[in-house]
Amino acid sequence: MAITYELIKTCKQTGARLGKVHTPHGSFETPMFMPVGTLATVKTMSPEELERMGAQIILSNTYHLWLRPGEDIIEEAGGLHKFMNWNGSILTDSGGFQVFSLSDLRQIEEEGVHFRNHISGEKLFLSPEKAMRIQNSLGPDIMMAFDECPPYPAEHKYMKDSVERTSRWAERCLEAHQRPHDQGLFGIIQGGEYEDLRRQSARDLTSMDFPGYAIGGLSVGEPKDVMNRVLDFTTPLLPSEKPRYLMGVGSPDSLIDGSIRGVDMFDCVLPTRIARNGTLMTSEGRLVVRNAKFARDFRPIDENCDCHTCRNYSRAYIRHLVKSNETFGFRLTTYHNLYFLLNLMRQVREAIREDRLGDFREEFFEQYGFNKPNAKNF
Repeated sequence: MAITYELIKTCKQTGARLGKVHTPHGSFETPMFMPVGTLATVKTMSPEELERMGAQIILSNTYHLWLRPGEDIIEEAGGLHKFMNWNGSILTDSGGFQVFSLSDLRQIEEEGVHFRNHISGEKLFLSPEKAMRIQNSLGPDIMMAFDECPPYPAEHKYMKDSVERTSRWAERCLEAHQRPHDQGLFGIIQGGEYEDLRRQSARDLTSMDFPGYAIGGLSVGEPKDVMNRVLDFTTPLLPSEKPRYLMGVGSPDSLIDGSIRGVDMFDCVLPTRIARNGTLMTSEGRLVVRNAKFARDFRPIDENCDCHTCRNYSRAYIRHLVKSNETFGFRLTTYHNLYFLLNLMRQVREAIREDRLGDFREEFFEQYGFNKPNAKNF
């Protein structure tokens, strides 16, 4: 099997899992945050910088790479790893989320989805079989099954139909997958906020024996307490001997809360997107470096951080760069935010190892300000 999971320890205080996922391009420790490299690049970062900051797996986007440069070009280059000079593990999403989020004009049929290219407007069609062919050509270690991504909130009837279609599509993905010996295919559990539908989806997909499972349809606008409640009843439905991936989640509080609920893998564009707006994650909460009060602040972004940005550059200088739209400023803020989350996950893993993740959560939330009324969240 291309992808295997090794459980190292369970935290006695919370039940969180410390583990390792083994892939054809190396192993990575879990819980792990995966930086998002949509177009075969994590915006403004080099692969060498990602490796230095501790990224062991990154995510790329099937839909965008299909449109440009095209999966045929990447396959001809020797696959994504060689194309982008990344030696670690890679996960690609199925493209389904982009089809449903970027295209206003789309038509869902049993065969697949008709929609328009968000760049050129041309008509396109994506099916489970097509999504598998693209991902087989891209060559990631982990592929995602093609699923429907319903909006939040959605009526129970609509969600039930969607879950059943996603299960049928998952079966077709398994049948169409041409490289199971060197690429692992994960199924995606859907069902929105409805426990009965999450149970139905988990029952359907676990019966297909995927090497790993994702929890989809969260972080799409629902309150955080709803997400945590859904995780409370969904993660126990997934096989303990396989990796669990919560899609699209990257705020510090949700990474900790997701880990406590048994999740192993996370991804999100949040740290890189907000970095380009001059918003930074620090050990004391959110910092917007564009603000005028930092014009003469010569301290590092975070005095408790040892990343390259914080060791070498001041808030005043970074503010100047960001306000001037200098690319170097966005590189520095992006480096810091990614390092912050990767380091947070290192701390989470250490807390699991020492059976104190519950205490770590309490201390972090207090320091970060998540426990305060009207806390500035992401």
